[in-house]
Amino acid sequence: MSDSKKLSTEPYKGTRDFYPDDWARLNTLFSKIRQTIMRFGYEEYNASPLERAEIYENKTSEEIVSSQTYTFTDRGDRKVTLRPEMTPTLARMVSAKRRELPFPLRWFSIGNRFRYERPQRGRLREFYQVDVDLLGVASMEADIEIITLATTILKDLGASENDFTIRISSRSLLNTACSVAGLAEKDARAYTRLLDRKAKMHSEDFAKEVKKLTEKDPLSLIMEGTDADVAREKRELLKLIETLGARGIINARFDPSITRGFDYYTGMVFEVYDTNPANTRSLFGGGRYDKLITLFGGDPIPAVGFGMGDVTLTDFIETHQLPLTTDIKPQLYIGTPDATNIPGAEAFAETLRAQGGRVFVNLTEKPLGDQIKDAVRREIPLFLAYGENEVREDLVRLKVLATGEEIGMASNAVSTYLKTLG
Repeated sequence: MSDSKKLSTEPYKGTRDFYPDDWARLNTLFSKIRQTIMRFGYEEYNASPLERAEIYENKTSEEIVSSQTYTFTDRGDRKVTLRPEMTPTLARMVSAKRRELPFPLRWFSIGNRFRYERPQRGRLREFYQVDVDLLGVASMEADIEIITLATTILKDLGASENDFTIRISSRSLLNTACSVAGLAEKDARAYTRLLDRKAKMHSEDFAKEVKKLTEKDPLSLIMEGTDADVAREKRELLKLIETLGARGIINARFDPSITRGFDYYTGMVFEVYDTNPANTRSLFGGGRYDKLITLFGGDPIPAVGFGMGDVTLTDFIETHQLPLTTDIKPQLYIGTPDATNIPGAEAFAETLRAQGGRVFVNLTEKPLGDQIKDAVRREIPLFLAYGENEVREDLVRLKVLATGEEIGMASNAVSTYLKTLG
């Protein structure tokens, strides 16, 4: 092949290659998050990233559907979308077996999502996301549990309450304010999308756009709280924030500009923000979506949840220098004096692996000196040569590569030693 026809080694724009160390860090992150979520009694589920496009066209954000989805027509002339989010898939799955499932459901999923948008800090075209949902509980207690779980995840990763804030609002409150302002349903949706962009606009531009829709800004109605219906909705939301504070979540704030971008939200919505100015984008968010299940028929099922993407979360971890250690490297490199020793070395390695050891065995004919260099390059901390003498005497010498120290021990003591390393 000529140079002019060489294929690029770069990944598709907006996606990432995960080499072993990269993938290990991501898996470690998700493993920690998974442990936290499961402590709350949630069960993990999954589904194909391919979905019928219609489930997004009905209730997802217009912007996402029109310009950010990877949608194509398959060979059966079916319109298919690579999932940009998980909630519609969850709704479909729950609706399919609603009579068999034990409500309330506490489910979570971890997987990749796809959105065609301009790659930038905090946003890529393919990302991995944790989705957590509680279905079947209409009370404020479900909202509190979801926000508490989201907070606990960050704290279990090493963050303090000073590192992030939780901004809370309500679609029900916003809808009521839009109704009081005289906005028809179509204009109310346009206002919601406008409010979702408010932080990225100059105040004068925002005011001009509002004027095109209504003389009375619904956001002003919410802040004033003079209308009885608006005031009632606002009190309910402030009660939620007060209850969170009483239960130890003191970094929750009322922010009526929070809307979330999806059309299916019906009640409380929230977004989590980094307090460090290095990360201005929302880390993640969620809210209540009590009517989404009705897209597939049947009565509504109350539901609340959140989605947490790996890209913004990784930015948060790096900015605050939170510890994220990975135990993926082999602990021990077993070298072989010559090729005839490989079967014995493999047998010895199997006994160590059976007891939890992470063991790398040389399969080459390199001299022992080169094998030690190979172990150093691979960042494997321990080395031992396993040949005829070791088999006969049932003794080995462990070499600590960082210091050069050698430790003699019985072969059956190696697994115990490895366990002390973690």
